[in-house]
Amino acid sequence: MNDTPNTTEIPQDDTKRAPAIQVGHSPHLSDASFTTRRMMIDVLIALVPVVGMAVYVFQFYAVFQLAVCLTTCLAAEALFTKMRQRPLSLFDFSAAVTGVILGLSLPATAPWYVGVIASVVAIGIGKVIFGGVGMNLFNPAMVGRAFVMIAFAGAMAASGYESLQTGIDAITQATPLNAFKQMGISTPLKDLFLGLTNGSLGETSALACLIGGAYLCIRRTASWEIPAGVIAAVLVMGGLADIFGSSDNWTVIHHLFSGSLLFGAFFIATDPVSSPLTPKGKFIFGAGIGFFIMVLRFFSGYPEGVMFAVLLMNAVTPLINRWTIPRVMGE
Repeated sequence: MNDTPNTTEIPQDDTKRAPAIQVGHSPHLSDASFTTRRMMIDVLIALVPVVGMAVYVFQFYAVFQLAVCLTTCLAAEALFTKMRQRPLSLFDFSAAVTGVILGLSLPATAPWYVGVIASVVAIGIGKVIFGGVGMNLFNPAMVGRAFVMIAFAGAMAASGYESLQTGIDAITQATPLNAFKQMGISTPLKDLFLGLTNGSLGETSALACLIGGAYLCIRRTASWEIPAGVIAAVLVMGGLADIFGSSDNWTVIHHLFSGSLLFGAFFIATDPVSSPLTPKGKFIFGAGIGFFIMVLRFFSGYPEGVMFAVLLMNAVTPLINRWTIPRVMGE
């Protein structure tokens, strides 16, 4: 009797043993229909209410500022792409989105050169220097705005418009946050909600931001966890301030509707490239933004804090991704 076991030699084929896995840069999309172009078009559609309100309130000033930023961003994208000898990427509309968001984040009366410089910095330093679309660590529009905020602080002041005639009234007062911080004047909630106030183009109307933001979340172009985290942190910290009586004239709802909080929560913080990948990480990211916004508003001399809060949390996005890696089943 032969004790040798009856075995069959199985050929070892490395190509069949393990699938080839390619890992690219974020955003990582499981649905093939979520192309960059489709997502950017969704953002542009969602921005229509915000742009419409800006044009209604600031008229030609808004049109001019948006045209300057949009045109310069597209030109800078084409120039830097050509310098890097890469295919032209204008038709994915990412540069257009950066231009519109940047324009909406600037005061209506900011000089033309502020928009031009901010746009070149946003595309060149905020995006292209990292490798182009999908590779940037920081939100490009906020990089551009931060540069001109530091370099042209006087020109970026939205208060003290000189007889700026709009479709509603002559807006010569300070922004709601400046008016409260400097003079203790509280703006009515109705004006904050509808957008009948002074400020940067995209930050005046909470209603317009909510309509556009809801569209982005319904379309799943924006992750709802991020604005939910921002709003939750603001409600908690603002609510505690109300309980301890920090101010009777400025409530947590004033904080929520004033400044660029809702605009930043829905249109800036939700950038899929510079935000975390996991649902838990996205909520932590949003909550961190809301926390820093309120810290800056409460304890700094700067009345607004959305831009700095977003950039700070962009910097820790890689750490949040590492901390919130989903647990493998069975471990």
